[in-house]
Amino acid sequence: MANPNDRTPHVPGQRQESPAVDGQALGFPEAPPVPSLDKEPWPEALRKWWDAAWNDGGFLHGRWEDLRRAPELGWHGMANWVKTALGLAGICAVLILLDGATDVLADTLHRLLTAAPRVQVGADTSSGVFAVIDQPIRTYIAAHSAALPISASTVYTVWQLVGIFGLVGGFFRSSGARLTWTAWGAASIVMVWDAAPDEGRTIATGLAVLAWTAASAFALRGLSLRPAIFTHIHNAAPAFEPHIHLPAPAASGADDAPDNVHPLQKR
Repeated sequence: MANPNDRTPHVPGQRQESPAVDGQALGFPEAPPVPSLDKEPWPEALRKWWDAAWNDGGFLHGRWEDLRRAPELGWHGMANWVKTALGLAGICAVLILLDGATDVLADTLHRLLTAAPRVQVGADTSSGVFAVIDQPIRTYIAAHSAALPISASTVYTVWQLVGIFGLVGGFFRSSGARLTWTAWGAASIVMVWDAAPDEGRTIATGLAVLAWTAASAFALRGLSLRPAIFTHIHNAAPAFEPHIHLPAPAASGADDAPDNVHPLQKR
């Protein structure tokens, strides 16, 4: 639209330039600034982030405070991420120990089974008081394991391992281990009675019973033969209903009115 006050003559064939118009004067919003193409170097940005993270309220400062206060707060008060880290570390340590212990146990078991056939059964390989119990058990195992697919020496080794399991497991109050210890002791006493010489059978069996009873002090510790008696005394509460009796007020002017009733006085 041409300005009526413009007196500039119009030349045919020449492009007429329109005057510049201010966008803010017409009410249009200001255009956003064009972002700079020059980015901040990453070492500088990393240094700023590191400084901000170690300030009060920063990420790394908060994690350090969690670690510093963990010993005084205890397991229930420390941060959850500290508990998770400790739990994972403990699991990794157990796995490493189990990995090493598996090889050791496998090697020990292999040596035990390999050495079992070299154990002499039925011979006088023990001496002293222990021989009174051990030799009849060896003789019984040698006489009754001929038809088994394993040797008598292996049976004797298994018998020893079962006794150790019952003794150690019973010490830690395992019910299954205590039952195993009881059955192992009864079987051992029966073997001593059957294979001991006729002249000393009673003495050998008595010593076996005494030895098994003495060892039971460790395997059956804390076990009492006294029956548990629970006494429950229930006393019913007496039927009692409180009642408050107030004397009826006497009529004014009566001669028999009590003289111990006084009105409250305000101070």
